Amino acid sequence: MNVKRIAPLATLGAALLLLAAEPAAAQSTSAEAINGLNERLLVVAIPITVLVEGILIYTVLKFKDSDEAKPTRENRRLEITWTVATAVILLFVGIATTMVMADQSVIVDDVENRADVPEDAEHVNVEAYRYGWDFEYTEHNVSSGGKLVIPEGQETYLNITTRDWLHAFHVPQLGLKHDAVPGQHHYIMTTATEPGLYQGYCAEYCGTGHSGMMFEVEVMPQDEYETWLAEQCDGEWNSDEQTCEAPSGGSNSSTSNATVAA
Repeated sequence: MNVKRIAPLATLGAALLLLAAEPAAAQSTSAEAINGLNERLLVVAIPITVLVEGILIYTVLKFKDSDEAKPTRENRRLEITWTVATAVILLFVGIATTMVMADQSVIVDDVENRADVPEDAEHVNVEAYRYGWDFEYTEHNVSSGGKLVIPEGQETYLNITTRDWLHAFHVPQLGLKHDAVPGQHHYIMTTATEPGLYQGYCAEYCGTGHSGMMFEVEVMPQDEYETWLAEQCDGEWNSDEQTCEAPSGGSNSSTSNATVAA
């Protein structure tokens, strides 16, 4: 078969393989932003891959029978062209990535001093430890361990920290990932759009129990979420304020349902 026919077929096959790798459907605003970035980068990557692989295959087939290599001639126009093209591509990738990383639906710098945080937003303190997770729902005075529950269609802010050493909070399907650093608090925000169960885990090696440091994230419709919150209350549930209060005559607030590290 002619070399000029083989090269286009090979590059077409590479393009089809790249196009077949479709991103998963977004389950949250965070995942939507990240998937959108991946798609834009894929649009740039496909032509580059096809061009490079096409030139490589063409060169191998055309010169495979050559006895000795011939020196190449200097071509300043070609050198300037690929240098400028590379700079433009890197600039596009850098700007697109920076815009997504600066998006408030991916990483939040400062929740307390932001004026655009809705009053009905959910706030959850996420604390990692060897080898598990505690979740405290600050607006409702309840907590849970090993399972994070968030409402569908409502902005949720996660305040991530750790009580011992470095961990990382990661829920791939929801586009959530951030380091948990001792003595520091990092915020990420998301609005879950699809009810269901999602797997989360620690993405930073943290010791012998790292592989078992997993948790579930369940996205519930609002009515089911409110029912779940009431079930976590160890005191008296105030349905009007949606908060857990200490039992009558008690001196303490609701007891945490979180799993305590041994």
